[in-house]
Amino acid sequence: MNQTKQFVSTHAPLSADGPWIPEGPGKWSRPLRFLSANRGWVELMRLSPGVKLGVHRHTGEVHAYNLEGQRRLCTGEVVVPGDYVHESAGNVDWWEAVGDQPLVVLVTVMGAVEYLGPHGAVERRITTADRIADYRRWCEETGAQPRELVES
Repeated sequence: MNQTKQFVSTHAPLSADGPWIPEGPGKWSRPLRFLSANRGWVELMRLSPGVKLGVHRHTGEVHAYNLEGQRRLCTGEVVVPGDYVHESAGNVDWWEAVGDQPLVVLVTVMGAVEYLGPHGAVERRITTADRIADYRRWCEETGAQPRELVES
């Protein structure tokens, strides 16, 4: 029988003083796993109330589970703690953090995220390799000890 490592343990408490990587005004991420072959990533995403993610398209599926706070989807639906949202490959959307407390979402992103301009042109594309580079750059800049998060 071929024995392979089935479980990967990383300690990622939700506390505000944990390793949140700034990504822009009011937006942070905490990477949990980078999938091999540029397939995607798993992270905690935190947004301050009022922060909006612009129009974007996913090249693969996205699974998002709200842990804290609320977000309003482009459909008008409000997602609260305990709600799960699935986005199919090719989905185009935007959403924003609402309410009076920070939003924390557990997200599994398959493929890339493409931020779109006013006429649908891709203005920025984020891949697994980009997310790994962001994490490694943040570790280097802050002196944080990098965790082995890349799937082997």
